[in-house]
Amino acid sequence: MSWLDEGALFSQIGAFIAEDLGRGDITTQSTVVRNTRARGRFLAKEPMVVAGLEAAEAVFSTLDAQQQIEAFVSDGDEVEVGKVIARTNGFADVLLAGERVALNLLQRLSGIATETRRYVRAVEGTKAAIVDTRKTTPGLRMLEKYAVLTGGGRNHRFGLDDGVLIKDNHIALCGGVAAAVERARQSVGHLHKIEVEVSSDADLREAIKSGADILLLDNLLPEETARMVELAHSLAPNVLLESSGGITLETVRAYAEAGVDLISIGALTHSARAMDISFKIQPG
Repeated sequence: MSWLDEGALFSQIGAFIAEDLGRGDITTQSTVVRNTRARGRFLAKEPMVVAGLEAAEAVFSTLDAQQQIEAFVSDGDEVEVGKVIARTNGFADVLLAGERVALNLLQRLSGIATETRRYVRAVEGTKAAIVDTRKTTPGLRMLEKYAVLTGGGRNHRFGLDDGVLIKDNHIALCGGVAAAVERARQSVGHLHKIEVEVSSDADLREAIKSGADILLLDNLLPEETARMVELAHSLAPNVLLESSGGITLETVRAYAEAGVDLISIGALTHSARAMDISFKIQPG
């Protein structure tokens, strides 16, 4: 999981634990004898793509620097019902204090990776790549975008400082596509590409004439997308084309076959269902 910034990860984990633990786990403190040893295991209760093992381990090691997880799979692996994903041994109070946060992260990230894998498989054999969006849970963007990569997708912008994407509101405020692209070209460095959202033939022609590098075909039907892809390639054969807007597992193949290079899916991160994973603890 080297893609993750380890310092940022542990900083976030510390905040997550503080939110849940507060002044201490009063249930465990009042029922479990201090220094009791225990062992726990993460069990898959449905098929899934696993993601978030390092994040889960970071929860326990933040509570106890000696605490580690022994994983039996790797992030990105597909597992079936009943598979023991990982296990850990240590002090019972550490396992109990970290259980919920570790599970929340592992379940959430595995859900995103699993959903991403479904979309990636749906477009196999086409040139289209599945990419995420900025529609992420505040505070979890790094982890959720990592989960998309784990599922076989690609990352779009990490944040607003990561690239130029001129959308309808920018165009309205600038007075048109050409004006928006020209202002962006004059302002950003030569290494930045400029992407422009278009929804009509006129906007597409204007964006290409203005020198846009990438066109975002937003909220179009597959047949409309195919026609605009053909038009774009007739004007600029090398322009990169992206589709977005309400695309589902049932329709994503049609958009891929329309000839776009990228398909951005907000649902990967804002609507993916958390996977069912249990963490069972026994005296150890």
